[in-house]
Amino acid sequence: MKALIVAHDHMSPAGPVQDRFVHHGFEIDYRVVVPEESFTSPNVHFDYPDPAQFDVIVTLGAPWGAWDDDTIGNWLLPEIDWVKGIVTSGKPMLGICFGGQVMARALGGSVARAPKNEIGWHEVWSDRDDIIPTGRWFQFHYDHFTVPPGALEIARNPAAPQGFITHHSLGVQFHPELVTDTLIGWLEWGGWKSLEKDGQDGEVMVNQTRAYEADAIQRASALVDGFLRHVATMTLPTL
Repeated sequence: MKALIVAHDHMSPAGPVQDRFVHHGFEIDYRVVVPEESFTSPNVHFDYPDPAQFDVIVTLGAPWGAWDDDTIGNWLLPEIDWVKGIVTSGKPMLGICFGGQVMARALGGSVARAPKNEIGWHEVWSDRDDIIPTGRWFQFHYDHFTVPPGALEIARNPAAPQGFITHHSLGVQFHPELVTDTLIGWLEWGGWKSLEKDGQDGEVMVNQTRAYEADAIQRASALVDGFLRHVATMTLPTL
């Protein structure tokens, strides 16, 4: 089995999400849309691979908005079409944060600036604990999506929808892939200023994340298992 992981920037590894796919025997093809040298001018061109080569596809977050055609339209608009074709074909896709927002937009939902951002560990309530466990998940977003027509919202909090199922795909707003080293990388590439502007202490957030990490990895593993079993409807001997 083969999984494609699409990272939109150079400092966003798939962490425990990727580890769990490997645990289940998947070969990983990891690709980066915007390389480090283009981070400050991200409107690059990217050739999206043929989805037929993969059994499942994962799209990760991004520091840009899934509505911002002016800044990243050279690859965002093609990604929207690519995602729509994958999801509507029935091929399983897991969209994380920006990836979930693109999925929502591709299928007729909307993405826009949220009235209030979410940065840090926030509680998420789920109707399907066997897919998205209720509990705290890491968030780092200024935008939110509306659930696309025909999709089933399965998780939320007071700030925004947090998860939906459509066809054999799952879109989530939070970051199950995040561990402490990932957060430190984000902070080093502009996140410190974002936290300062938000009135938060980055050092405290790093220490908090380190304390929560073992539990967060377990939740990420459970989410991947639930996605594979109940959304992608794959039968895997290690589940």
